[in-house]
Amino acid sequence: MPNMPMGFRPFLHPLHDLLLAFPVALFTFALVTDIAYLQTAEIQWTNFSSWLIVGALLTGGMVLFWSIILAIAARRGAHRQPSLLYAVLIAIMWVAGLVNAFQHSQDAWSSVGVTGLILSIISTVFALAASWVAHRTVREMAR
Repeated sequence: MPNMPMGFRPFLHPLHDLLLAFPVALFTFALVTDIAYLQTAEIQWTNFSSWLIVGALLTGGMVLFWSIILAIAARRGAHRQPSLLYAVLIAIMWVAGLVNAFQHSQDAWSSVGVTGLILSIISTVFALAASWVAHRTVREMAR
C-alpha cells in the first residue's frame, strides 16, 4: 500500500476480505435467482437459490466468526465502533440467510414466494452494508 501512512493497519485482513466477497456475491445471486423463479416458475431456479444460500452461509459463518474476534480484539482500538457495527451487520446477514435456507427447503411455490424473496433481500442488503462498512473504514483510515 504505497500511499498509506506509517503504522497503518487495514481494518480487515486480506483473507477476511476475500471471504467476505463470497457472501456478498452469493446472496446477491440468490436474490437474482429468486426473482428469476418468480418470473418463470422454473423449479431449477429455487435449486440454484438454495445452493447459493448454502455457499453464502458456509463462507459467511467463517466471516462471522472472524468478525466477532475482530470486534473483541478492537474493544479499545481505533476500529472499535466500525468493528462492532461490522460484526452486527454480518450476524444479521447470517441469521437472515439461515432462516432463508430453511424457507428455501420447502416445496414448490412456498419455497420462494414473498417470504423467501424478502429474506433474500435482507441477506443481500446486510451483506452489502457490511462490505461497505469494512471498505469505508479502510478509506477513512488511509487519509
